[in-house]
Amino acid sequence: MTDMVTICECFARDGLQHEPTFVPTADKIALLDSFADAGFRRIEATSYSHPKWVPAFADAREVLEGVSRRPGVAFKATCPNPRAVERALADLDRGAGAEELSLLVSASESHTRKNLRSTRAQQWERVEEMTALAGGRFRLVGVVSVAFGCPFEGRVDPGRVAEDVARFVELGADAVTLGDTTGVATPRSVASLFDRLDRAHPGFALIAHFHNTRGTAVANAVAALEAGCRHFDSALGGVGGHPSKIGYGAGLTGNVCTEDLVSLFESMGVDTGIDPDALATASRACEAALGRPLHSMVARAGFRPAAA
Repeated sequence: MTDMVTICECFARDGLQHEPTFVPTADKIALLDSFADAGFRRIEATSYSHPKWVPAFADAREVLEGVSRRPGVAFKATCPNPRAVERALADLDRGAGAEELSLLVSASESHTRKNLRSTRAQQWERVEEMTALAGGRFRLVGVVSVAFGCPFEGRVDPGRVAEDVARFVELGADAVTLGDTTGVATPRSVASLFDRLDRAHPGFALIAHFHNTRGTAVANAVAALEAGCRHFDSALGGVGGHPSKIGYGAGLTGNVCTEDLVSLFESMGVDTGIDPDALATASRACEAALGRPLHSMVARAGFRPAAA
């Protein structure tokens, strides 16, 4: 049987948080619809972060109201605190909510203070409160940022990451994302951590989220695949990074390029469920929305390579 993976398209949230210019709401909605047209079944749509800190998502409600709903497609919103979950619940009650929520922690104390403006202990208290508030009405995705290394503290103990994943599992999360937030992971460290967590939680959905800051994101994705991971995050054009008003990354901080990841997986015989022609259309639309060429190699070379 053909191997299969699920890729969550993150352009509209993790990608746009890095942009200094606000992308109009109508453009975001059109992009999200194009992602669904391409075959993505999990799509990161927006964030309920406070607009003061992340102004790119001041229109979270309007975006979720405007996207076309279709069977089998889940839209995800990021929630950094209990107030964010309350907003998500209000939108859900109005019939325009997200199907999934991301709940955030960081594996280091310094990144927690910088990114979430709290201590790790305080953030875990918030996550427990958020889980209770959600009340089983969403699919919950725990996120462990800087899981492979911190820009402020350096090496992160894999044991601490394992403890964070176990805590999310105990709270009833449906999946946990391991975030290589500033692109310091290597294939060896990826394989080691995914193997460790798979043995600790067999069959549990772990999501690989790699940034390409040092050009290793695709190699790390293959390492995760070979370690048994079948869930991945990516962003068209390789955009993204830290929020535009919160600096902790340097260089090209974006996500692994969706176009490149899909192309490689498909060439390896791994089914992504993504239509290459519709993906090319979505890729061009992302470049048009940001007004510049983006970082995908495949977008430059072509979406249908000759057989090797």
